[in-house]
Amino acid sequence: MSARLFSRPTWIGIAVCTLLLASLPLLNLATPPGHLLHVAPYTIALIGKFMCYALAALALDLVWGYTGILSLGHGVFFALGGYAHGMYLMRAIGRDGVYQSNLPDFMVFLDWKTYPWYWSLTDNFWYCMALVVLVPGVLAFVFGYFAFRSRIKGVYFSIITQAMTFAFMLLFFRNDTGFGGNNGFTDFKRILGHAITAPSTRAVLYLLTLALLLTALVGCRWIVTSKLGRVLQAVRDAESRLMFIGYNPLWFKLFVWTLSAVLCGIAGALYVPQVGIINPSEMSPGNSIEIVIWAAVGGRGSLIGPIIGAFSVNGLKSWFTGAFPELWLFALGLLFILVTLFMPDGVLGLAKKLAARKRSA
Repeated sequence: MSARLFSRPTWIGIAVCTLLLASLPLLNLATPPGHLLHVAPYTIALIGKFMCYALAALALDLVWGYTGILSLGHGVFFALGGYAHGMYLMRAIGRDGVYQSNLPDFMVFLDWKTYPWYWSLTDNFWYCMALVVLVPGVLAFVFGYFAFRSRIKGVYFSIITQAMTFAFMLLFFRNDTGFGGNNGFTDFKRILGHAITAPSTRAVLYLLTLALLLTALVGCRWIVTSKLGRVLQAVRDAESRLMFIGYNPLWFKLFVWTLSAVLCGIAGALYVPQVGIINPSEMSPGNSIEIVIWAAVGGRGSLIGPIIGAFSVNGLKSWFTGAFPELWLFALGLLFILVTLFMPDGVLGLAKKLAARKRSA
């Protein structure tokens, strides 16, 4: 099975990267500050955030790289997963807020007396985890069903996904929706009774993110190398021929689209406790476009490429916004243009070409 999923060198590379990443929170806990091997809490939080982005890029690659569906609205699924988890984290604050009320501070400030009906049961962790999966999944299923049934594809599908995320962003910016308006959710205190800022809690969240990223990578690889994966690639390359031989592309596209949205929602749920905030800006069209850039830079249609792209682009962003903050968007646009013109298969594709030339030399 493993040989069919990845080649032996790829498995070795995945194992080495996994062990290296898994060792970082252990070094943070086991070594004192100032020690040569100590890893700062900031680094743990930063790489944890990068892994959440990598999971979102992997989810996009499943629909774009393998099925040919370019979404410019995956940011909404990421944010909805984050908001679903954020509702539990806000309830877990209890009376430790500024106003010492059972209601979140933003509801007290707006003179709300009780929770709205859709906040019911959100003090239960597992109910909110179900929402993390169901809310993005149901939205994607309903949206995708009507879009794919109407045979909307190509640039038209991309535009309506961008319109969808923009509409949700405007909705969540409103104070009367009960999601914190433009400030969103923040100032979290606890998760499952543990202090959310404690190093041990941070380590568990980090390792959980790494485990789910690895599981998603192997699961997606299993899908794309199966018979289902070959049908999905046929949808991408020759949808009309696929219909001619008796397949209905609707259900295949709907399946992969919904699965991709669910993975994005899980990424958002893991992102929120590690970063400490979720607000409507996560739904901005620009954020969804960034996910596309991560996949393109790393190499779409490879699964591992978008993960590499998410790490490399966000690592560059962390440095660039500190050194030249006003120039980052120009640098990001230039990077996308250069990749499109000179590296259409991304960094991973370039590496494969160089390796092939070396073998043939």
